Amino acid sequence: MNQKPNNGTFTSKIGFVLAAVGSAVGMGNIWMFPYRIGQYGGAAFLIPYLLFVALFGYVGLSGEFAFGRLTGTGPIGSYEYAMKSRGKRGGSVLGAIPLFGSLGIAIGYAIIVGWVVRSAAGALTGALMDTEPELFFSQMSDHHLSSVPWHLIVVLITVFVLIGGVAGGIEKINKVMMPAFFILFVIIAVRVLFLPGAMEGYKYLLVPHWAALLNPKTWIMAMGQAFFSLSVTGSGMIIYGSYLSKKEDVVHSSVMTAVLDTCAAMLAGFAIIPAVFAFGLDPQAGPKLLFITLPRVFQQMPAGRVFAFLFFISVLFAGITSLANMLEAVSEAAQSRLKLNRKLAVVLAGAATLAAGLFIEYEPLMGQWMDIITIYVVPIGAVLGAIMIYWVLGVPAIKKELMVGRTKPLGRGFGFLAKYVYVLLAGIVVICSFLIPGGIG
Repeated sequence: MNQKPNNGTFTSKIGFVLAAVGSAVGMGNIWMFPYRIGQYGGAAFLIPYLLFVALFGYVGLSGEFAFGRLTGTGPIGSYEYAMKSRGKRGGSVLGAIPLFGSLGIAIGYAIIVGWVVRSAAGALTGALMDTEPELFFSQMSDHHLSSVPWHLIVVLITVFVLIGGVAGGIEKINKVMMPAFFILFVIIAVRVLFLPGAMEGYKYLLVPHWAALLNPKTWIMAMGQAFFSLSVTGSGMIIYGSYLSKKEDVVHSSVMTAVLDTCAAMLAGFAIIPAVFAFGLDPQAGPKLLFITLPRVFQQMPAGRVFAFLFFISVLFAGITSLANMLEAVSEAAQSRLKLNRKLAVVLAGAATLAAGLFIEYEPLMGQWMDIITIYVVPIGAVLGAIMIYWVLGVPAIKKELMVGRTKPLGRGFGFLAKYVYVLLAGIVVICSFLIPGGIG
């Protein structure tokens, strides 16, 4: 194997968990999860969703964290390690698939987060409040090179964070941004609680429609939401796991990550959906909810300018922490494979993300790009990761790593859940992503 770069480790358990939560909490929590709750049964949707979160957190997240800690490297090196443990070659080629998924998402994500920065600036200056939301969004997204400065700002912030290293950059920024994200969303959710008509939004979220549980699509969408919300993609969580101390309990950290990610998704729902209903608007999923529907809410809300700014800043925090994870996986690969120092590898990863993104700033192109990556590349990378951990490397080897830093034994059914149930469901995620228009995550 190539020499592994020495990027350091996380200095505390809470720092690692917040970084993992920062990677997991993203746009899917904010614009997709609240909509899916209402669309697929209200509170009834939470039953399959929480079941899948528990399973994927217990065996999926913990497996990726342990895999990375065992190998001390990212997906390319980790997959190569697993294949060599079987006397086989080709692991590095397979590992490049989820790595490309991380880079692909980063390319589109940087554009979307650029729109978030521009919207926050618009809220601060008043431009967002004085312009029709459709027009404001079209100015950001309807032309090539229409948001280059904002796009550039996002990439530069992420590069700056990563140059600081694991402890001095990733861990430090997540210790600030993730608590700030939760605090800002709590402030917004409390304000929304007192809006006339908000109760209809709470009903949309919380009144159970039990018949929805008889619809297979409810379970499929809950599975896809849980799978991708936890960022179990065979790449990013492996690289963060590679920076985890041998003293830490991987399983406990995984459970904490899953719990906090779910709290973030629920908090986003309570902040967004009741506000949308209070003003009689449609809680549609996707960029329209974030960049058109919600600005219309803020325009009508007392002190809306302040709350619009707080909202988009909190979304920015979620975006930057997720983007940092994606580019960290890419830059680590550049370090270990191309023998580059950390700063140069990070700068090149950021430059590649920006350069590719400039060609797809036009929203329809960006949407097509993200569909290709999230519907095809990422699910394939995720199932490859599951197979590599639990079938190629094997359950005994990964269980041994999971017990490092842990005193309580794993449940007797862990191996069965991991090797048969989890890997099977990961395969179903791929099939459903291919067959259901728009994917499931």
